[in-house]
Amino acid sequence: MHSLQCRLSAFFAAIRQTKPKVPTEMPAKVLIVDDSSTTLLMEEMLLRKYTNFDIVQARNGLEAVQAALAEQPDLILMDVIMPKMDGFAACREMRRQEKLRETPIILVTSRGEPQNVEMGFESGCNDYLTKPIESSELLQMVNGYLTVEKASK
Repeated sequence: MHSLQCRLSAFFAAIRQTKPKVPTEMPAKVLIVDDSSTTLLMEEMLLRKYTNFDIVQARNGLEAVQAALAEQPDLILMDVIMPKMDGFAACREMRRQEKLRETPIILVTSRGEPQNVEMGFESGCNDYLTKPIESSELLQMVNGYLTVEKASK
């Protein structure tokens, strides 16, 4: 009996001394911007399935700028054709903001014409994907930008 008490006592002492596991780093925060609920849901489900990112959503360019300033995401995935402020204008506005100048922005849109791609890069985006998107391509691009972002901090 005494042996059992000693072992239990040692066990509980070890538990009290064990530090709780705390994540060594915070998950990346990604802002997804699209006026389509379906697209928002699909992109969020894809990211949640393969990553542990914190996801923030916005429904138009104006909301995107406000959310980006408030949330300070590590990466932004943004549609181009949206109400109130399109993705090109939102991208330009974000690049004018000191806090957002270095945040990677990937425009994800159905507008794949060369002039639109050029306008996207001129607005300040880092990359441009045309819909329908390939899941593997999006994940590879997102992870690539977040790896570079983490290395530069």
